Amino acid sequence: MEASLPISAAASPAPARPATATPPLGVNATVVKLPLAFMLTGLAALTVGAVWLVAQPAVLAFYHYNQSVIALTHLFVLGWICSIVMGTMYQLVPVALETRLYSERLARWQFAFHLVGVIGMVWMFRAWDLKQVGHFGSVMTVGVALFVLNIARTLWRVPKWNVTATAITAALVWISLAVSAGLAIATGKCAYDSVEGVATAGGVSTLVGGLRALAGLMAHFDAIAAMHAHAHLGGVGFFTLLIVGVSYKLIPMFTLSEVQSRRRAGLSVALLNLGLAGSFLTILLRSPWKLAFAVVALTGLAIYGWELRAILRARKRRVLDWGIRYFLTAVGLLVPLSLLAVVLSWPGLPLNTFTGQVENLYGFLGLIGVVSFAIVGMLYKVIPFLVWFAVYRQHVGRAKVPSLADLYSPRLQAIGYWSFLAGLVAISGGILRGSEGVVRFGSLLFSASVLTLLGNVGGILAHLVRPQLMPLGAPRPSKTTAT
Repeated sequence: MEASLPISAAASPAPARPATATPPLGVNATVVKLPLAFMLTGLAALTVGAVWLVAQPAVLAFYHYNQSVIALTHLFVLGWICSIVMGTMYQLVPVALETRLYSERLARWQFAFHLVGVIGMVWMFRAWDLKQVGHFGSVMTVGVALFVLNIARTLWRVPKWNVTATAITAALVWISLAVSAGLAIATGKCAYDSVEGVATAGGVSTLVGGLRALAGLMAHFDAIAAMHAHAHLGGVGFFTLLIVGVSYKLIPMFTLSEVQSRRRAGLSVALLNLGLAGSFLTILLRSPWKLAFAVVALTGLAIYGWELRAILRARKRRVLDWGIRYFLTAVGLLVPLSLLAVVLSWPGLPLNTFTGQVENLYGFLGLIGVVSFAIVGMLYKVIPFLVWFAVYRQHVGRAKVPSLADLYSPRLQAIGYWSFLAGLVAISGGILRGSEGVVRFGSLLFSASVLTLLGNVGGILAHLVRPQLMPLGAPRPSKTTAT
């Protein structure tokens, strides 16, 4: 695989623009088509989800345990977030840990299983056919297994272990457990009497017997508690842990800084893992000890915030571009999310309609407010490079090529940032009030933010079709930006 030239080799941005050049993300990078396939799938799922919210705001305005909101949640979690995270990890893990991806062929197979599994699961959740959910979930599980194997074998090659590698390894464990828990929950809701007459072959009989035993085990747990425990495995164990671990590499890279305390960084990851392990069990068993483990996890996040602040204070690049602003705002949203976690973990909290709405808000703010906002910020760092690397790296020194900052519109980034936040606030208010109208209004603002993202991504991808090359020495066209 060919190593790239540093991005600094690209034409320097015009003086009026903030510096946005990044380090050489092309070294050890995966071929462009593979991560882009995952990312475009994720953007398609995000678009469908945004339209769904506008068309059916009741999924957030009322209590969350119904087929529509579960289908929409899995569309966002599996179709949008997981697709983006997996594609980004195929690109960034080899770069961040200075190694090469174990197998791009394995990743292509994983993409096929992932796509079929996610579409099938969302469709069957919407139809509330849980037996078919289990079938498509098994397909997606094969994809997750290939993903975990691929990243794990890549980690095995890492020349120097660090906190980022530790966080990624833990995240692989948690996503494996999250998928297993999801399949167990689906199994527990199915009946197997219809296969009594056909389950005579030894293998089939053993399989059906095992499914019955698993369904019997799941019957001992409260259905909502099991669903919440499963959600925390994915939301905290995979997504949040990756945000924390990978940012210890990427934020210093993009701001020209470095980790200030490896001890703090390691402690934050350790406490997050400990808190999640305890939270999973105590949520599943409805134990009053869940507050204690929530505090452990939140302490880990507080130490992460402490270290992130130290990294930013030591940075050499003073101007923060919109991608970093998106990401840091997402980290800031961990504060209200943490307060909600404490409230919902409080022993003796009454289970009433308002509590259900607070649970809705907690899930929405976590997935859309924190994880999705952070992902959008990182997409504005990764996608421009992927396209620049594919189109312009071979022209450096032979022609004048655009800088990374020339590939997208900061004005659209700014509009998307503020419309996202406005939509987040409006939807949150609509959830607490149980108002479909307010949720729909907020969803329209959120959809406007998605449109700005799609517009920027479309403009970036246009360079794949129509590269913008100029002769060396030609004056660069002026371009007005929003800051």
